[in-house]
Amino acid sequence: MEGKEEDVNVGANKFPERQPIGTAAQTEGKDYKEPPPAPFFEPGELKSWSFYRAGIAEFIAAFLFLYVTVLTVLGVKRAPNMCASVGIQGIAWAFGGMIFALVYCTAGISGGHINPAVTFGLFLARKLSLTRTVFYIVMQCLGAICGAGVVKGFQPGPYQANGGGSNLVAHGYTKGSGLGAEIIGTFVLVYSVFSATDAKRSARDSHVPILAPLPIGFAVFLVHLATIPITGTGINPARSLGAAIIYNKDHAWGDHWIFWVGPFIGAALAALYHQIVIRAIPFKSKT
Repeated sequence: MEGKEEDVNVGANKFPERQPIGTAAQTEGKDYKEPPPAPFFEPGELKSWSFYRAGIAEFIAAFLFLYVTVLTVLGVKRAPNMCASVGIQGIAWAFGGMIFALVYCTAGISGGHINPAVTFGLFLARKLSLTRTVFYIVMQCLGAICGAGVVKGFQPGPYQANGGGSNLVAHGYTKGSGLGAEIIGTFVLVYSVFSATDAKRSARDSHVPILAPLPIGFAVFLVHLATIPITGTGINPARSLGAAIIYNKDHAWGDHWIFWVGPFIGAALAALYHQIVIRAIPFKSKT
């Protein structure tokens, strides 16, 4: 187990509730004690290899996520009709399936965020320090840019001709509709993350560890089914940024703010809902 390594005592794994996605939070009995919140700033992280290893894991995960999903989107758009390709359902499965696989693979190293909105939500819930939050978001964005860049390098003509997998508010929808879709979609995702990785729930129900990435992947799949026709589905600012930078057309940047503001609002609402309503942490006795 990663917890046996000396350097993971510094950083994201220092506190019991901040167990990586997909790992059992309680291994000794059913009793549960609320852990202290993560420190706002933890200088010791900067001296720990586990801190940088986690950032590298987030970079690679975001890279692979963009590579597979953007290729899938381009394949659908290049097809003469939906029946000749995997269609919208296939795109949704590509996004959801990759999240499931990547969360499972990187959970024990970085927590398997792969999304600045998820990282931001966990930060608001005091499960990450500001240092780790900023580092994760930077590495996620860099990985996404590189992933989309490799796709363009393989097929520059089709990439530019078919939108490069960039997120846009579709014709017939207002910017307000697009923003609302991103807020609600990200709320579903981040709410699923909190619920699937809740340490108290794991202690009570003894969930099988591998099940945690599954509802997260399904949440991504279902949100894509609902919102691909509206915005192409962002719910991940790194994914939207990577595609927009490599595609780099004016109409892609015109709506880009929606794919940061919407996910961050949705993540904040999910964090508040989980902490205040589901867990009622502010109302618990301090004794």
